[in-house]
This record gives sequence, C-alpha cells and structure tokens, in this order.
Amino acid sequence: MEMHAKKRVEIVVEAPLLNRLLGILDDANVSGYTVLPAIAGRGHHGSWSREGLATDAGRMVVVVLIVSPDAAPGLMTAIRPLITRQIAIVSVSDVQVIRGERF
Repeated sequence: MEMHAKKRVEIVVEAPLLNRLLGILDDANVSGYTVLPAIAGRGHHGSWSREGLATDAGRMVVVVLIVSPDAAPGLMTAIRPLITRQIAIVSVSDVQVIRGERF
C-alpha cells in the first residue's frame, strides 16, 4: 500500500481563541481539521481542569490537522502571532497517510 508523507499539527489553545485560529486555518486553505475538548492537563504552572468552569474562559481545546510538508512552515508563521501571549502548545510531527490527496 502506498503511503504519503505529511505533517500532523496539534494545537492546544484556550477556547476563546478557537474561532480566530480556525479563521487562520481557513485562510491557509487547510482542507480539514478536528477540534476536540481538552478535559484536564498539567503545564508549566501546574495542573488544570475544565471541571467547574462556567464559561469558555480557561477552557482548552485541541485542534488536530494534517497538511503537506510544504504548507507547514507557512502555517506556523501564520499561527505564531495568535499564540504569542496566550496559553498554547503547538506541535508538528511527521506522519504517513493512506489518502494523500485529501491533505
């Protein structure tokens, strides 16, 4: 079976920034992404949990997408200003996909 090299990008960001982030992805012509709730975690400043939060302030989400290797650097450049002063984690890893034409 033929596999295609791509980049998987995972972005953990505060929920209030989600629409702005998705706008950046849309402007970059990212063909698809998935948004997941982040339930709890531990970071530089200790543990956190979304339990008991009444609003989106303080809630975190995870956005997962797969892009071509050529698109990843430009996408990182576009995302950086959004997350510079926010709580966020961005990771990029090499992946292999079966349907390369989808990304």
